[in-house]
Amino acid sequence: MKRLDYPFSEEKIRELKVGDMVLISGKLFTGRDAVHKRLHEGVAPPVDLKNQIIYHCGPVVLQDKKTGKYEVKAAGPTTSIREEPYQWEVMRDHGIVGVIGKGGMGAKTLQGCKDYGCVYFHAVGGAAQVLAEKIKSVDGVHWMDLGSPEAIWELSVEEFPVVVTMDSHGNSLHDKVNKASEEILKSVL
Repeated sequence: MKRLDYPFSEEKIRELKVGDMVLISGKLFTGRDAVHKRLHEGVAPPVDLKNQIIYHCGPVVLQDKKTGKYEVKAAGPTTSIREEPYQWEVMRDHGIVGVIGKGGMGAKTLQGCKDYGCVYFHAVGGAAQVLAEKIKSVDGVHWMDLGSPEAIWELSVEEFPVVVTMDSHGNSLHDKVNKASEEILKSVL
Protein backbone atom coordinates (compact mmCIF):
# COMPACT_ATOMS: atom_id res chain seq x y z
CA MET A 1 0.00 0.00 0.00
CA LYS A 2 1.35 3.40 -0.98
CA ARG A 3 0.47 6.81 0.43
CA LEU A 4 -0.10 9.95 -1.60
CA ASP A 5 -0.26 13.05 0.56
CA TYR A 6 -1.15 16.61 -0.39
CA PRO A 7 0.39 18.66 -1.92
CA PHE A 8 0.54 16.42 -4.99
CA SER A 9 3.18 16.76 -7.71
CA GLU A 10 3.96 15.31 -11.10
CA GLU A 11 7.13 13.83 -9.61
CA LYS A 12 5.17 11.84 -6.99
CA ILE A 13 2.62 10.78 -9.60
CA ARG A 14 5.25 9.48 -12.03
CA GLU A 15 6.48 7.11 -9.29
CA LEU A 16 3.13 5.30 -9.32
CA LYS A 17 2.59 2.21 -11.45
CA VAL A 18 -0.44 0.22 -12.62
CA GLY A 19 -1.58 -2.05 -9.81
CA ASP A 20 -0.41 0.19 -6.97
CA MET A 21 -2.94 0.43 -4.17
CA VAL A 22 -2.88 3.99 -2.86
CA LEU A 23 -4.31 5.88 0.11
CA ILE A 24 -4.83 9.54 -0.77
CA SER A 25 -4.88 12.19 1.95
CA GLY A 26 -5.46 15.85 1.23
CA LYS A 27 -7.58 17.74 -1.26
CA LEU A 28 -9.77 16.44 -4.08
CA PHE A 29 -12.08 18.28 -6.46
CA THR A 30 -15.15 16.59 -7.92
CA GLY A 31 -15.87 17.10 -11.59
CA ARG A 32 -18.28 15.32 -13.90
CA ASP A 33 -19.69 15.87 -17.38
CA ALA A 34 -20.81 19.48 -17.04
CA VAL A 35 -17.53 20.60 -15.45
CA HIS A 36 -15.42 18.93 -18.14
CA LYS A 37 -17.59 20.38 -20.91
CA ARG A 38 -17.34 23.88 -19.43
CA LEU A 39 -13.56 23.60 -19.11
CA HIS A 40 -13.38 22.28 -22.70
CA GLU A 41 -15.32 25.34 -23.84
CA GLY A 42 -12.59 27.55 -22.39
CA VAL A 43 -14.26 28.76 -19.20
CA ALA A 44 -11.61 29.37 -16.55
CA PRO A 45 -12.01 27.13 -13.51
CA PRO A 46 -12.97 28.80 -10.22
CA VAL A 47 -10.05 27.03 -8.50
CA ASP A 48 -6.44 26.36 -9.45
CA LEU A 49 -6.36 22.77 -10.73
CA LYS A 50 -2.58 22.58 -11.17
CA ASN A 51 -1.22 19.50 -9.38
CA GLN A 52 -4.72 18.58 -8.24
CA ILE A 53 -6.82 15.43 -8.51
CA ILE A 54 -10.29 15.43 -10.07
CA TYR A 55 -12.77 12.88 -8.77
CA HIS A 56 -15.49 11.80 -11.21
CA CYS A 57 -18.21 11.88 -8.59
CA GLY A 58 -21.60 13.46 -7.98
CA PRO A 59 -21.65 13.31 -4.19
CA VAL A 60 -24.77 13.34 -2.07
CA VAL A 61 -24.20 16.37 0.12
CA LEU A 62 -26.47 17.74 2.85
CA GLN A 63 -26.21 21.17 4.41
CA ASP A 64 -26.81 21.63 8.12
CA LYS A 65 -29.47 24.34 8.42
CA LYS A 66 -28.09 25.63 11.69
CA THR A 67 -24.35 25.76 10.95
CA GLY A 68 -24.44 26.02 7.14
CA LYS A 69 -21.75 23.33 6.96
CA TYR A 70 -21.91 20.65 4.32
CA GLU A 71 -21.61 16.92 5.00
CA VAL A 72 -21.02 14.28 2.35
CA LYS A 73 -23.31 11.28 2.84
CA ALA A 74 -22.34 9.29 -0.28
CA ALA A 75 -19.44 9.75 -2.67
CA GLY A 76 -19.10 6.87 -5.08
CA PRO A 77 -17.27 7.15 -8.39
CA THR A 78 -19.16 7.72 -11.59
CA THR A 79 -18.35 6.09 -14.93
CA SER A 80 -15.32 7.89 -16.32
CA ILE A 81 -15.47 7.03 -20.02
CA ARG A 82 -18.02 9.84 -20.50
CA GLU A 83 -15.16 12.31 -19.92
CA GLU A 84 -12.93 10.74 -22.58
CA PRO A 85 -13.49 13.51 -25.16
CA TYR A 86 -12.27 16.15 -22.68
CA GLN A 87 -10.03 14.55 -20.07
CA TRP A 88 -6.70 14.79 -21.90
CA GLU A 89 -7.33 18.50 -22.57
CA VAL A 90 -8.06 19.11 -18.88
CA MET A 91 -4.76 17.38 -18.07
CA ARG A 92 -2.91 19.50 -20.61
CA ASP A 93 -4.59 22.85 -20.01
CA HIS A 94 -4.97 22.76 -16.23
CA GLY A 95 -2.08 20.58 -15.03
CA ILE A 96 -4.07 18.01 -13.09
CA VAL A 97 -2.02 15.02 -11.93
CA GLY A 98 -4.77 12.55 -11.09
CA VAL A 99 -8.24 11.42 -12.04
CA ILE A 100 -10.41 9.16 -9.88
CA GLY A 101 -13.37 7.28 -11.30
CA LYS A 102 -14.58 3.85 -12.26
CA GLY A 103 -14.44 1.76 -15.39
CA GLY A 104 -11.29 3.25 -16.87
CA MET A 105 -10.81 5.58 -19.80
CA GLY A 106 -9.65 5.37 -23.40
CA ALA A 107 -6.59 5.90 -25.54
CA LYS A 108 -6.67 9.73 -25.53
CA THR A 109 -6.65 9.83 -21.75
CA LEU A 110 -3.92 7.18 -21.52
CA GLN A 111 -1.76 9.25 -23.88
CA GLY A 112 -2.58 12.35 -21.80
CA CYS A 113 -1.44 10.53 -18.66
CA LYS A 114 1.88 9.78 -20.33
CA ASP A 115 2.35 13.23 -21.90
CA TYR A 116 1.29 15.33 -18.91
CA GLY A 117 2.31 13.23 -15.88
CA CYS A 118 -1.08 12.06 -14.69
CA VAL A 119 -2.61 8.79 -13.46
CA TYR A 120 -6.07 7.29 -13.45
CA PHE A 121 -7.14 5.89 -10.09
CA HIS A 122 -9.98 3.40 -9.84
CA ALA A 123 -12.27 3.78 -6.83
CA VAL A 124 -14.58 0.96 -5.83
CA GLY A 125 -18.08 1.35 -7.25
CA GLY A 126 -20.96 0.50 -4.95
CA ALA A 127 -19.11 1.74 -1.88
CA ALA A 128 -20.42 5.32 -1.85
CA GLN A 129 -21.10 5.45 1.89
CA VAL A 130 -17.77 3.83 2.80
CA LEU A 131 -15.90 6.31 0.58
CA ALA A 132 -17.88 9.20 2.10
CA GLU A 133 -16.47 8.22 5.50
CA LYS A 134 -13.00 9.08 4.13
CA ILE A 135 -14.14 12.66 3.43
CA LYS A 136 -13.30 14.75 6.48
CA SER A 137 -14.65 18.11 5.31
CA VAL A 138 -16.22 20.05 2.48
CA ASP A 139 -14.02 23.10 2.03
CA GLY A 140 -15.93 24.77 -0.79
CA VAL A 141 -18.40 24.38 -3.62
CA HIS A 142 -18.09 26.03 -7.03
CA TRP A 143 -20.29 26.23 -10.12
CA MET A 144 -23.41 25.31 -8.17
CA ASP A 145 -25.37 26.69 -11.15
CA LEU A 146 -24.66 23.28 -12.73
CA GLY A 147 -26.62 21.56 -9.94
CA SER A 148 -25.33 19.80 -6.86
CA PRO A 149 -24.12 16.55 -8.51
CA GLU A 150 -22.35 18.44 -11.31
CA ALA A 151 -20.81 21.21 -9.18
CA ILE A 152 -17.14 21.25 -8.19
CA TRP A 153 -16.96 20.13 -4.58
CA GLU A 154 -13.67 20.82 -2.80
CA LEU A 155 -13.09 17.96 -0.38
CA SER A 156 -10.50 17.09 2.25
CA VAL A 157 -9.96 13.33 2.43
CA GLU A 158 -8.01 11.01 4.68
CA GLU A 159 -6.70 7.67 3.42
CA PHE A 160 -9.08 7.58 0.45
CA PRO A 161 -8.51 4.11 -1.10
CA VAL A 162 -7.83 3.77 -4.84
CA VAL A 163 -5.90 1.58 -7.27
CA VAL A 164 -3.77 2.90 -10.14
CA THR A 165 -5.20 1.41 -13.32
CA MET A 166 -3.62 3.81 -15.87
CA ASP A 167 -0.18 5.24 -15.19
CA SER A 168 2.04 7.98 -16.58
CA HIS A 169 4.21 5.40 -18.34
CA GLY A 170 1.52 4.37 -20.85
CA ASN A 171 0.33 1.26 -18.99
CA SER A 172 -3.36 0.43 -18.65
CA LEU A 173 -4.82 -2.38 -16.60
CA HIS A 174 -8.05 -1.88 -18.56
CA ASP A 175 -6.28 -2.59 -21.86
CA LYS A 176 -4.58 -5.64 -20.36
CA VAL A 177 -7.90 -7.07 -19.11
CA ASN A 178 -9.62 -6.37 -22.44
CA LYS A 179 -6.88 -8.11 -24.42
CA ALA A 180 -6.89 -11.14 -22.10
CA SER A 181 -10.69 -11.32 -22.33
CA GLU A 182 -10.55 -11.18 -26.15
CA GLU A 183 -8.07 -14.08 -26.21
CA ILE A 184 -10.27 -16.19 -23.93
CA LEU A 185 -13.33 -15.36 -26.03
CA LYS A 186 -11.49 -16.38 -29.23
CA SER A 187 -10.51 -19.70 -27.69
CA VAL A 188 -14.07 -20.37 -26.55
CA LEU A 189 -15.60 -19.50 -29.92
